[in-house]
Amino acid sequence: MTTPTPTQPRDAGTDPRSGPLRMLFLNENLGGHATMHRAIRATIGAYPEVVATFVDVPPRGMIRRIAGAGIPPLDRLDLDFAALRSQLAVSLVARRLLRRFVGTYDLLHVYTQHAVLLSAATLASTPTIVSTDATGEQVSRLLPYRLPTRWTPLQNGVRSPLEQRVYDSATLVVGKSQWCVESLRNDYEIPEAKLRRIPYGVVIPALVRRTPTPSGRPEVTFIGTTLARKGGDRLLRVYQSRLADRADLNLVTREDVPDLPGVHVFRDFSPGDARLSEILSRTSVLAFPTEMDTFGYAALEAMAMAVPVVGTTLHALPEIVDDGTTGLLVAPDDRELGDALERLLGDEALRLRMGQAARQRVIARFDAHRTTGELVALAYEARGRYGSHAPSPS
Repeated sequence: MTTPTPTQPRDAGTDPRSGPLRMLFLNENLGGHATMHRAIRATIGAYPEVVATFVDVPPRGMIRRIAGAGIPPLDRLDLDFAALRSQLAVSLVARRLLRRFVGTYDLLHVYTQHAVLLSAATLASTPTIVSTDATGEQVSRLLPYRLPTRWTPLQNGVRSPLEQRVYDSATLVVGKSQWCVESLRNDYEIPEAKLRRIPYGVVIPALVRRTPTPSGRPEVTFIGTTLARKGGDRLLRVYQSRLADRADLNLVTREDVPDLPGVHVFRDFSPGDARLSEILSRTSVLAFPTEMDTFGYAALEAMAMAVPVVGTTLHALPEIVDDGTTGLLVAPDDRELGDALERLLGDEALRLRMGQAARQRVIARFDAHRTTGELVALAYEARGRYGSHAPSPS
């Protein structure tokens, strides 16, 4: 009988530690986080001995928007501590939510660490897994609408001790990518004994027959709430200068976009919207020229539907897109982006080959049924570890 590991889904019928486990999931649902939790909800039913409760931190209201608003002219210098103020506001809300569930769970799973900056004592009082797609050190360089400055380390200096307490108080810490794990290891000195990696995946849809496009031309699709730091502005420039005569462009975004020939804007989509699957079913290439995404669920969802991806060489995306096999990776540069898109749009056989390889890669590495199994196995490990040596906040 083998002992399950985070990369080996647990067999509840043979695991000596199997038995009822009440798991509370505290979710900070920003961007792709909602996609991750939707997949966990859809797959955790395969483990009937796990009783899962999901608690989502509510979307930002007026008070939290004010708390995280920029303060001119300090925002240009990154001296207004906007990100930290926003994270602390989230932490206050999350702390109140956790208090409502005291005594109702055997294990707490938190995503991400920023939701519990003010709850280290709670984490230390129960078996806890803290999962994240990026550390504070990494996120500080990836904020929308502003770039890091020489003053950014000041903000990190205030947040890092709070974040360190979270990691120290957790039973186990999970990074979604090797890029994230390296920061957890090097910037926060989390010991290997409590550090894990789980690339929380997506539910693999049935492969549908590709549908013709309304215009009869290939379609390039972009998915991103914001344009500037997601690379949408760059994509629009490249499309107008190099691609407008050969393809249509779908923009799934919340931002206003001027009316342009061949550009179709979808502003009312939400995570899990069935209309996104309809668009991807006729998409030739997903353009994902992001400069701020730390993982890339848009890429995973497209790849799962056999759509090749043109993305950037930044952060965890090279761990998702296999350059030259499931898509193409480029620097955040107009010329490189245009060259990659032209290459794929001009070679249907290459698109089909890369699309098929992309789907197989998601099935092999990012199937939520598998990654949820890894999380359940890790939850039992955390419960066992906590009983023998409970952590304490430093």
